[in-house]
Amino acid sequence: MDWSLLGLSFSAVFLSELGDKSQIAAIALGSSSKFPQAVFLGTASALLLSSFLGVLIGHGTSQLLPPAMIKTIAATGFLIMGTRLIWLAVHSERTSSIVSPPTATLVLLNPSSSDGVAPSEEK
Repeated sequence: MDWSLLGLSFSAVFLSELGDKSQIAAIALGSSSKFPQAVFLGTASALLLSSFLGVLIGHGTSQLLPPAMIKTIAATGFLIMGTRLIWLAVHSERTSSIVSPPTATLVLLNPSSSDGVAPSEEK
């Protein structure tokens, strides 16, 4: 067993999951549940399965592609996601006077509103 790799893996996943949407979902579920143990077992199982699938896919991919290419693909993916998030943030500031975020959220949650008007704003 490579204990330094175990510690590095634990630290990386633990720190990256703090404040992540899965932790926020666990907080929401735990706060409204009469059985927090069930929420813990469910969320821990989901994270365990997700991590297991990630390791399997990573190991399988390493059999087909060189590690440098995998790292380049991963870095490019993160760069694209980061650029898109920044672009969306800048773009939303320009259009914030046209559509406020709560209205945009309501429109996204209510796809039947085809005219772009949230249900609360319809006349």
